[in-house]
Amino acid sequence: MCNRNSLFRANKGLFCILTTILVVASFLGIPGNLQSYSGETEELYFCILHTNDMHSELLPHSPAVDYHPEKEDPAIGGFARLATAVDEIRENKMREGEPVLLFDAGDFLGGGPFAWLALNGSAAELTIMQEMGYDAVTIGNHEYDYGPEVLAQYLLQAGYPEAHQETLVLASNTEAPSDHPLAARGLYRNAGMFELENSLKVGVFGLIGKDAILVIGETGDVQFLDQHETARQAVDELEEQGADVIVAITHSGVDEDQELAREIPGIDVIVGGHCHTALYKPVLQGATIIVQAGSLGEYLGRLELAYNPNTGKLRVRNEENDHPFLIPIDSGFDCDPEIDALVQEYTLILNAYIDEMTGGKFDDIMSTVASSDFVLSNLPPLNETALGNFVTDAIRFVAQEFIGERVDIAGQANGNIRNSIFPGTMEYSTGNISFYEIIEATGVGRGLDGRPGCPIASVYLTGEEVRRVLEITILLQEFMGDSYFLHFSGLRYSYNPTNAVLLTMPFVNLPVPTTRAVTSAELYTGDEIQPVNSEKYIPLKHGDEELYHLVTNAYLLLFLPLVTDMLPQLEIVPKNADGEPVPLDRIDELIIRHADGRELKVWEAVVIYAAAQLPGVDGIPRIPDYYAGVAGRITRVWTFPLLGWLILILAAIVAGIIFLVFRRRKHKELQEHHTN
Repeated sequence: MCNRNSLFRANKGLFCILTTILVVASFLGIPGNLQSYSGETEELYFCILHTNDMHSELLPHSPAVDYHPEKEDPAIGGFARLATAVDEIRENKMREGEPVLLFDAGDFLGGGPFAWLALNGSAAELTIMQEMGYDAVTIGNHEYDYGPEVLAQYLLQAGYPEAHQETLVLASNTEAPSDHPLAARGLYRNAGMFELENSLKVGVFGLIGKDAILVIGETGDVQFLDQHETARQAVDELEEQGADVIVAITHSGVDEDQELAREIPGIDVIVGGHCHTALYKPVLQGATIIVQAGSLGEYLGRLELAYNPNTGKLRVRNEENDHPFLIPIDSGFDCDPEIDALVQEYTLILNAYIDEMTGGKFDDIMSTVASSDFVLSNLPPLNETALGNFVTDAIRFVAQEFIGERVDIAGQANGNIRNSIFPGTMEYSTGNISFYEIIEATGVGRGLDGRPGCPIASVYLTGEEVRRVLEITILLQEFMGDSYFLHFSGLRYSYNPTNAVLLTMPFVNLPVPTTRAVTSAELYTGDEIQPVNSEKYIPLKHGDEELYHLVTNAYLLLFLPLVTDMLPQLEIVPKNADGEPVPLDRIDELIIRHADGRELKVWEAVVIYAAAQLPGVDGIPRIPDYYAGVAGRITRVWTFPLLGWLILILAAIVAGIIFLVFRRRKHKELQEHHTN
């Protein structure tokens, strides 16, 4: 158990001695020791600390420029602060003779700028988590952001498979081919068992959920097994091995966790992630306790439990101990010096990587790029947002500059806009928007060149195809949620979501689109930021065969064959400037590049655009007030649904038939009456 609690690096020997004293004391019957306590209560106490969806947020953030190591500040999270919070609880629990387990429910990688280091040969997040004494982590969808091969290299860099002795990496329903490095090297495990100091056996396994699998960008040959069948098998095996308590560490979301608990009652605790929900109290599903700690290290989850070995019952003790289930990680916690030193070490590595990728324009993750009096917000979901407009304007204007010809439209999905961009709020950071903040919001993905960030592609579509893009956008957001909501620059449109689908075909569960959800679509013909009101809009009509120049995140183009296969009436064919189709196996021909061949990235376009704004009195580029709110680019309207019209027409037809039948019958009766 001394290895498992590797958080106490400097005092590891002392910790082992104290643990030995406690165990010996239990046999001597010293008051307050585990044995006598257990004998009095017939319960074994233990504590589960947990995090999820950390997304490479090594530093305090939101915004990171507000963080100050020596002052009270509003920045949240940070691995070094989190380490201090964990240390304090472990030290208190050690004095009480109560074991502590520390788990993470996935997406510890991806999103924040430090995730880029996975493409540069580092495993910053998991290496630090090992030093913090995490007992087990589950692989989430963002661990696959750079593909399963990069994930394998990441785990090797973090010391696996040997490092399982320190921190288990769990992926119970993941099945990589036997010759894949993930499987061949044993870089993940299906389950594990912890025998605690009070002899309690806690079995653990890890799952990635259905929704999380759907949003994985690149899985390669890796397959994912049924969650419920995998869980049932894991519970059976752990029970056979003598587990007293079984914990599922899942990256699935609360809804799927509840479904899992209903189907597999042998799970005692579910430590969840994926939906970024801060559960201030556990969700109880039957006898299963479900917890989740928000996201980005904002909270440390704390679940205090008591197990009765006579009845096999498990109960929650937080309220009787007056301890919250979620502990805010803020400036109330000093930074753990050793973890902070590790974070600073990785920061230097990241700064050097940024210097290389920007050609020396930026060499510090905290460099100020621009200033603003307001937050560039990515909220609310499923709506036009200020940040969506800023990002798509950046893509359109910067791509236009690179290509040297007009770009009509730019598009970007919400799934690639991870966060709002927050300016600083302290006296030493007021209004500052850092490189870190921009990358945190827009730096996900990698290009065909293996470098961080989604590349920007340039294509030509007909006006009819642009309207089809809008129809597909509406369908995707209705069925797959906010990640598939697309923002646009260079056009505006209105739509009625109730008209997106005429009906859903039974058995195959396939929607039948109306292709009439868009009520109006207009192209902006001006050269500046598109205003709310202007005469420079022209309608995009059905059947328009004129070519329009569109730029977008290249990965969006990869969805087109899937859409065409399912909904051929919405076929979209990317073309070059001459109108010739470009097959998607030649997508690299569509990517915009620097003169030296480097891909132009989405994050790079946003940085360039922000830095190109007019300077304020302080000489720092200033974000225009235009982006303080939305600009009427996407408008949801409500009209009588097409299905309603169809029902009315059918009802009218039926009524007409009934009327004709009734009239014919009356006519026949009158004829018979006159004949008689």
